[in-house]
Order: sequence, then C-alpha cells, then structure tokens
Amino acid sequence: MSPAIAPDRLSLTFHALSDPTRRAILSRLADGPASVNELAAPFSMSLPAVSKHLKVLERAQLISRGKEAQWRPCKLEAAPLGEADAWIEQYRTMWEARFDRLDQYLQELQGKKDKK
Repeated sequence: MSPAIAPDRLSLTFHALSDPTRRAILSRLADGPASVNELAAPFSMSLPAVSKHLKVLERAQLISRGKEAQWRPCKLEAAPLGEADAWIEQYRTMWEARFDRLDQYLQELQGKKDKK
C-alpha cells in the first residue's frame, strides 16, 4: 500500500483477511477474547511475528485490545466483516442472476434436444 494514499477500510479488511494466520486468529477470537500467548499457541512462529499479525488486524479494526491489569486481551470486532460481506453480497446477487439465466438457457436447449 502506498504511503501517499490512505487505504480505505474495506481495503484494510481484505488485506487483513488475505493471510491464513490472521484468518485463524479471527476464528479463534470468534470464541471469545484471548491473550497474545493464547493466540500464538497453535502457530510455530515467534511472539513478535504473531504481534505483527495482530497489528494488521488492529489497523483494519478487526480486533481491539483491552487492558485488564497485566493482561491485554484481544477481542474480535465484527463491524468491518459486515461491511466486507455487504460489498461481496452485491456480487453474489449478480452471479446468482447470471447462473439463473444460464440455467434457463440450458433448460431451453435441453427442451429443444428432447423434441428432436
């Protein structure tokens, strides 16, 4: 991403979702808040590497970090996922309409074939 142009929230969301480790972290956080150590446990990577993934997720506003004494739990923030879903939905609707037209066309062809 170019430093001269600030990315929009949707771009940040898709960038964050582009990595399987970050998607796995979000899946874990769907079950509830977790510490960095808890999030890092399933991965064979260093805590600093996991922290970099968390920073990407924070920048996309997909997670937030709280403060409870010495514990800084990470929490899923679903609003950006809803925005991404809404954006994708418009394309899903378009593709469904195209597939419906294709299905209708194929049925017409099959009907013509059956009449012969």
